[in-house]
Amino acid sequence: MSNALRVLALPLLLGLAACDQSGSSAPVAGGVAGKASEQTRAANADVAARYSLDIEAELKNVRRGLIASPSGQVRDSEGNLVWDFEGFSFLQGQAPDTVNPSLWRQAVLNNQAGLFKVTEGIWQLRGFDLANLTLVQGKSGLIVIDPLTARETAEYAIAFARKHLGNQSVSAVIFTHSHVDHFGGALGVLSAEEARARQVPVIAPSGFMEEATSENLMMGVAMARRATYMYGKLLPRSPEGAVDTGLGKAVGFGHMGVLPPTRLVSQPSEEVEVDGVRFVFHSVPGSEAPAEMTFALPDLKAFGGAELLSQTMHNLYTLRGAKVRDSLKWSDYIEATRAQIGDAEVLFNQHHWPIWGGQSIDEFLVAQRDVYRYMHDQTVRLMNEGYTAPEIAEMLKLPESLERHLHVHGYYGTLKHNVRGIYQFYLGWFDANPANLDPLPPVEAAKGYVALAGGPDKLLSAAREAYARGDYRWSAELSKQLVYADPGNRDAREIQAQAFEQMGYVAESAPWRNFYLTGAQELRQGRPKEGVTPVMMLDLLAHTETELFLDVMATKLRAEDAKDLGLRIALNFSDSGERYLLWLENSVLHHRRLAEGEEVATDAGLTLTKGFFLQMVSGQAGAKDLLTSSEVSLQGSTLDLAKFFGLLGKPDGTFPIVTREF
Repeated sequence: MSNALRVLALPLLLGLAACDQSGSSAPVAGGVAGKASEQTRAANADVAARYSLDIEAELKNVRRGLIASPSGQVRDSEGNLVWDFEGFSFLQGQAPDTVNPSLWRQAVLNNQAGLFKVTEGIWQLRGFDLANLTLVQGKSGLIVIDPLTARETAEYAIAFARKHLGNQSVSAVIFTHSHVDHFGGALGVLSAEEARARQVPVIAPSGFMEEATSENLMMGVAMARRATYMYGKLLPRSPEGAVDTGLGKAVGFGHMGVLPPTRLVSQPSEEVEVDGVRFVFHSVPGSEAPAEMTFALPDLKAFGGAELLSQTMHNLYTLRGAKVRDSLKWSDYIEATRAQIGDAEVLFNQHHWPIWGGQSIDEFLVAQRDVYRYMHDQTVRLMNEGYTAPEIAEMLKLPESLERHLHVHGYYGTLKHNVRGIYQFYLGWFDANPANLDPLPPVEAAKGYVALAGGPDKLLSAAREAYARGDYRWSAELSKQLVYADPGNRDAREIQAQAFEQMGYVAESAPWRNFYLTGAQELRQGRPKEGVTPVMMLDLLAHTETELFLDVMATKLRAEDAKDLGLRIALNFSDSGERYLLWLENSVLHHRRLAEGEEVATDAGLTLTKGFFLQMVSGQAGAKDLLTSSEVSLQGSTLDLAKFFGLLGKPDGTFPIVTREF
């Protein structure tokens, strides 16, 4: 097959398919996970002495209402492991030296998987995925709220529930917000065909579908790569590796889909009867998710806090990368919740465990409200006094009145990186120092620092000395310059890996721990050999607007190769009737939808079904299929078509993070 024909494959066009080659740096021989240093042991002992980390009282709340616990593993149809209920069985007893005792406590609490009765008519399945699946007894069946991340974990969870609650049908589905861990498993609890045939209500906040399908697609490759760090996907589950995510145990990496909503909640507060149960939905957009709602169940004296509320400080800025969230709005929504909650006797959220009793609920809400407002107000105060984000992150501490509440500790978000997020929200990346207006790129700057230090040996010696005295942040900073300047320097990579390890071992935040330990792993073993595999998201991509795919495609254009080109390409979908004109102008790829019957001059064209388009996007069909499929036809100049698609890059999702070796 000619090179001209090979470039027609749409996975390359969109840059979403997995890539076999890694392009990763050579692994560092002999690198293994280390033990906690003397300084790390002392730091963790100080945490244990400073806080009341007794777990037994909270375990009673976590285990309250336990009906049954699951065991074994969940695998997909190809035999791939999606979920392992025994994966964190080592989480017993006192915290080892290699885990912050406060994080260890959170990890143990999050490891209580099972079907729980929250109150009469409400149950939760916890520990079956990152989020909780909530069930409410309806008049004719079970109302499912937030069916997890993956079809496989959701299917297992609903089957487990039916064993203990009776073989009831799903009478309604509710999505509280637009993050995939709360809707991706929808097709595991209810097929699209059954939903249509029985006209099952599917309720979601206004804007849900747009946000659900768009949030990660534009930056999907980069976010997915960073998410492997944040969630410790490639780390061993052990006291020296992944212990938790802070929000739940892990992410169920299976097949993801969605059910299009049949009803959107658009009012600030809206009462809806769902299968005989009275829900009062409250819109909280722009807090934790751009489309989100909480809800009251007045007749059951219960309130569902979605992810506005969690047993942790949440992310204003998430380390995987996303738009910064509004801490002031978040705090205001929680204050409004205090009035909306009424006489509820239980507050349950879509992560972690519930809070029972009116006084306990209000104390929880006040602390949650104030941690977001405190971060906001004090960061803004210090910004207006001229301090920069790194300075404020180092200066700001929670007052003792808040810090004593462990549920606002930084197990997921942290005070330090949230402060930086608030700075970014208001002032952006620039700190106003002219020296930082046009700084040198990392590798060029690193080479200058190495030379200034007197060469690699002296810089490495300084990094080792910093490590020996327990100054791991400085050791990592020094060795970073040497790794950037000379990525093949194994001694520099190893000392940085060791510094990362010790910082991971003392981190109270699970994402920080996972970032540090994954960085150490890659310094020693090299980068992963596989990137994004969108085949798992095929059911979700089917609901994505074509225009969004084309916007993403435009970001793959190698502008330097498109200079002076003015190609015009027709893209036609034979089943949906959608027709698009794609054209190059000023090294920019434009697109517009053609009106019915509109004819335009083009150099070449591609006609295919939307279904085949998705197969190409997900990597299920390749260039050979494109040429032989009855669902595809080519028009005009094949060479121009090949030239056009050949201009589009193909990021494989394995780009460097701890080195700059591209």
